[in-house]
Amino acid sequence: MRRTALAVAAATLTLPLTACGAFGGTGTSKASPAKGDDVTVGLLLPETANTRYDRFDAPALKKKVAELTHGKGRVTYANAGASAGKQASQMQQMIDDKADVIVLDAVDSHGIAGQVKKAKAAGIPVIAYDRLAEGPIDAYISFDNELVGEVQGRALLQALGSDAGSAAKIVMINGSPTDPNAKQFKAGALAQLNGKVTIARSYDTKDWKAEIARSETAEAIEALGKHGIDAVYAANDGMAGGAIEALKAAGVTKLPPVVGQDAELPAVQRIVSDEQYMTVYKSYPTEAENAAEMALAKVQGKDIQFDSLTRDRVDSPTTKGIPSQLVSVVALTRANIKETVIADGVYKVSDICTADYRADCTAAGLK
Repeated sequence: MRRTALAVAAATLTLPLTACGAFGGTGTSKASPAKGDDVTVGLLLPETANTRYDRFDAPALKKKVAELTHGKGRVTYANAGASAGKQASQMQQMIDDKADVIVLDAVDSHGIAGQVKKAKAAGIPVIAYDRLAEGPIDAYISFDNELVGEVQGRALLQALGSDAGSAAKIVMINGSPTDPNAKQFKAGALAQLNGKVTIARSYDTKDWKAEIARSETAEAIEALGKHGIDAVYAANDGMAGGAIEALKAAGVTKLPPVVGQDAELPAVQRIVSDEQYMTVYKSYPTEAENAAEMALAKVQGKDIQFDSLTRDRVDSPTTKGIPSQLVSVVALTRANIKETVIADGVYKVSDICTADYRADCTAAGLK
């Protein structure tokens, strides 16, 4: 993916752009006639293994659509359960049901292109959400995925400290080969790691499955020895958990630094207990709310608002110059749990500091 006109910082979250934000640009919406508040938004999310989709993304998008349409808008939600075929059927149903706009987080970004073309032919705009789908999509919103990988890579080097160097052996547990984000995370991480450590083993993990990550880590342990892994790059928290399970099962008592992504509750608890070094915190409600604004602006003919929400441009393998919004991220470690997920209301201290983690929480200053 090519990114242009992008300036982000890893230290702070990008605040959501709103309808009263910086307007500008020329109108690009072709919605005709423009819809009122009686809008149906189709929401297609990819899987349930990652708890974010049902816990954060879907509720936040539904709430924002209701707010922006004075309670008259509807969201039709379908989750594909990691099945590309199921998602294609779900999208076809939304096309048949004449949804006004579809927000699509693709299981298989290449495989869904045919359905995107069908939606286009039916006059239904498609907003690619979180993953850049192929085909004639109208807009794209995601986090800055290469920055995510860069933040992970920098954190891993920070954790290694003076132990970084060509002798340091890193195992990379990358995301699914069907997810274009995984390639961007990997590229960002390698931009930081190459030449500074040795990538001893690297895996592209089907469907982001934690159990496959555990098997891959076990394979790496067998090849390198249980004390031969200096750090683990895991593209998300579920796989980080699988890697940690494999290390523990092999009898590793002093765990190497492990980095992940998504700030899932078990990962935050592992960070509190020093089993996982860091995770990438991404404000999913911000992403979902801004996606709702983009989708409604597109079909309601609010050209200036749409342009103000999509000031970046990206290229997919099939489409150039896609209007986009790329949201920044935060590296979450033991030191800034209060300032991130707790301050933003994602978790309460009581969610994190259950009985098994109470002593660790006290040591970390979480009360």
